Amino acid sequence: MSTVHQRASGCLFGLALGDALGAHTEFLSLAQSRARFPPDGPREPLGDPARVTDDTQMTLAVGEALLAVERERRFRPESLEESLRRGFVAWLRDPENDRAPGATCLQACRRLARDMPWTRATVAESKGCGANMRVAPVGLLLPQRHGLTPTVRAAIAQLQSALTHGHPTALAASDLTAYAIADLCAGGTRKGLVERLIEYAESQRRIYHGDWLESLWQHPGFRSPEEFIEHGWHECLLALRHLADALGRYDGEADPCGYTGAGWIAEEALATALLCFLHCEDPVRVLRRAALTTGDSDSIACLAGAFAGAHLGVGAWPAEWCARIEYRDRLAALGRAWDA
Repeated sequence: MSTVHQRASGCLFGLALGDALGAHTEFLSLAQSRARFPPDGPREPLGDPARVTDDTQMTLAVGEALLAVERERRFRPESLEESLRRGFVAWLRDPENDRAPGATCLQACRRLARDMPWTRATVAESKGCGANMRVAPVGLLLPQRHGLTPTVRAAIAQLQSALTHGHPTALAASDLTAYAIADLCAGGTRKGLVERLIEYAESQRRIYHGDWLESLWQHPGFRSPEEFIEHGWHECLLALRHLADALGRYDGEADPCGYTGAGWIAEEALATALLCFLHCEDPVRVLRRAALTTGDSDSIACLAGAFAGAHLGVGAWPAEWCARIEYRDRLAALGRAWDA
């Protein structure tokens, strides 16, 4: 077991720092990124505070909703849904919600704000990365508190996705992302992580958390809840196997998106972030590589930073960067809650 400390803080600050770096390269080609930030993309977060995007804002919404429910000493679907709804609607109405938020999140949160049942508010066909770029706090929940089992953690990860992104692949990718964070926080090694994720995905293929997800599975084309969720796990397993192959070929110089996808959809964001994290042991270089991409650079970099921080703790990040990242007080408060 590793003696690394403050993994939760490391995860959250890594996520925000990656988000801040990638915010400046999203939608740009590699040539455009290098021209704007010579010679090889952004080297550090810009500004004081260093501004983040909706990825960090929604991560805070999820984390603070979880913390509120955790204080009740029991995770239940109804209390978690209510807490998440409050957090998402507050984010929707926040004047600082001006960071090019995703269309799916906006659409679903507007419906949640009208008190629609979440199963109708969600965008059922969306598997965009907007649900798994914010799920890291679920992986930080401490299993020794309040009897939090792996099954409940999985259900929580999927429910927080389901409120906005109802596609089964969005649910499975969020579950996998939370599993990876929990694994790394528990001292899991970089070596073998992909194999552990594949084993976990195989074990979950036909498990539908009906008490939490209710009738979400009733989409056209699916005859049972098991068939619905299996579709999501199948797509995630394809992405993980693609990642395993890419790790044997990737040289660290080319655009990671050319190997595992541009990251606009859930399973690709997870795979490309993992490629950046697993290819390089230097956490700062992980962030820089993830930000210098042609796809959804902020989401790829925030996930890569979350993985690196969960693995190495808050000491992985330059203190000066952490001191000027936007929302540092809220990030630190969540980190303290789960590092205790």
